[in-house]
Amino acid sequence: MKNDWGNGEVSPQSSHLEICLHASHRIGQSKTRVLPHWGSVSVKIPTANLFGEAEDVLWISAAGQDLRTIRADGFTALHSAALVSLLKLDHLAEEQYLNSLYCSRVEANAPLPPPEALIHAVIPSRYVFHIYPEALLVIANSTSWKERLEQVYQQALLVIDGTPTNFSSAKAIPPALIPWPSAMLEGIYLPDKGLFVFSDDGREAYARTLSLVSRAEGYLQSRQAWSVKPAEFPLPERPLRQELASLRKAAAELAGYPALLCMHPDLMNQGSHLLPELPAFFQKGAVTPAQAAMMQPLPVVKQDFEANIDHYRAGGEGLNPPSPAILDAELGMLTISRTAMEARLLADVCLQASRVLARAVALGDYQPHFQPEIQKRETPGNEMLRQGAAVQAEMFAGEVALVTGGASGIGKACVESLLRRGAAVVSMDINPVVKTLYDRPDYLGFECDLTDETAVIQGFEAAARAFGGLDMLVLNAGIFPPGIRIEALDLASWQKAMRINLDSYLIVMREAYPLLKYSLRGGRVVLNASKNVLAPGAGAAAYSSSKAAVTQLARVAALEWGKDRIRINIIHPDAVFDTGIWTEEVLQARAAHYGLTLQQYKTRNLLGVELNSHYVGELVAEMLGPLFEKITGAQIPVDGGSDRII
Repeated sequence: MKNDWGNGEVSPQSSHLEICLHASHRIGQSKTRVLPHWGSVSVKIPTANLFGEAEDVLWISAAGQDLRTIRADGFTALHSAALVSLLKLDHLAEEQYLNSLYCSRVEANAPLPPPEALIHAVIPSRYVFHIYPEALLVIANSTSWKERLEQVYQQALLVIDGTPTNFSSAKAIPPALIPWPSAMLEGIYLPDKGLFVFSDDGREAYARTLSLVSRAEGYLQSRQAWSVKPAEFPLPERPLRQELASLRKAAAELAGYPALLCMHPDLMNQGSHLLPELPAFFQKGAVTPAQAAMMQPLPVVKQDFEANIDHYRAGGEGLNPPSPAILDAELGMLTISRTAMEARLLADVCLQASRVLARAVALGDYQPHFQPEIQKRETPGNEMLRQGAAVQAEMFAGEVALVTGGASGIGKACVESLLRRGAAVVSMDINPVVKTLYDRPDYLGFECDLTDETAVIQGFEAAARAFGGLDMLVLNAGIFPPGIRIEALDLASWQKAMRINLDSYLIVMREAYPLLKYSLRGGRVVLNASKNVLAPGAGAAAYSSSKAAVTQLARVAALEWGKDRIRINIIHPDAVFDTGIWTEEVLQARAAHYGLTLQQYKTRNLLGVELNSHYVGELVAEMLGPLFEKITGAQIPVDGGSDRII
């Protein structure tokens, strides 16, 4: 691994936490050598407590943080002394340990710390970095692995075996090694937990990390066991969206709850050519207990998965439990999970396993450290899975929503409301900003002219390949043309309004229908029409007609799609002034036209309330949820009350 600490990015004035962050980003960048989600970093910072007494506070990266991108708010502060005092006990059940760990947080509402925090605390060095280097995993999962590690590291690495829990791992660190012989010992390797590297100096801890990893890589290189033949999975050019939606529904049926089915074309070339052999590989064992926990039940090939679902649908209970991963020679790797983040972690685990397998085969004596019978034990090493239980309580966990016109205004508010409720969201908009609105694995922004059938089809294909299908559709994109009376309305203006406000809706609904049919809970659609449907205004013939027509389209769809358990409801917003069509200049002009102040104009409804995009987005999200599960074809004014409509 190359030392790219950099010059000028940290200085003598940098805080301990800033140095720790810098080291974490550098360590996490080498993704094919160190998985960025599997590990943790910490720094002990002297702090005065409430009584003015000095104590070391352990600042540690929270569970599930990405080492490449973690920020200061991704750390959790712990009372280090309180943690270390646990070692006075001879035994501590894992549940009791985790309870004590969570109670040691300085702030009760801070993110959960990783389970290995006690090991960080008991190591007295200021900086501690915890990683899972692939080269070390290859060596540690071979015969005579202890002898090999001793040959590679001599006295630079302390190996502690047979410590299945975090408490026993910390307990096993010999007190005689405190204080550390810093000139000799650089790290500790626990097969159950990974590599821990430490120093009182952040830059030195980083350099030691690189040195220990590089020595393992050099050992494998000397035995022609480091270079890996890359995976080659060119995805088929044919449409996959209905096939993926069908597979996703089958996986959800077996699991008993909605789940995402994610392809990972951007990651596939990071795996090895032995990726299809992973099911047999995991039958032999796993390289870490956390990996074993995530891969239970074992990955399956697509043919076995299809046989399983056929048996289930024929009245059986399923030949096997639902697998978290499906491997296929044509489609590559598909991961199944309640969240996009967890699906990404599963993909990382599969790809790492394929690379470790390829190198172990090249080394010639692969012997997995964790045998199948050990894999079945309780392995609480992955806090992401532990926190996943809370995810299941979210309204739309495991479900996919598509929002048109999601780059701004009501559409953007709908995206945010859906993300908050746990959905994976695809947003289509002609504005290119849609692609970069959110940097998170559960969001896909697709730049698209919704009047272009080919582009819309490509968008649905991208959505299916990213998340496996579609459960919810929010039809929101549209334009509000300038006011023109009928006698002056040219055909081009009329047709433009119809093309964007009506034709595009037909295209999107038509392409969404085959995917919505596969939704485990039934497909759901909310269409954003307009108050002008119920109370048109002079000068808005094209707009009012297009919105009335699209409302009628939705009503017909509700009649036709009910048999497929797809429900469609309509909202008619009015006076939502924080959208793109309402500039400050336009608002002032409209208020002056009615002889009102700006605030009076914004609240000129029966309830005297001001509407905004957030409110509409929250309403739309609730209409897509269980509260409306028995309602279809409804039209709801969202206007604070209008005497013209009532």
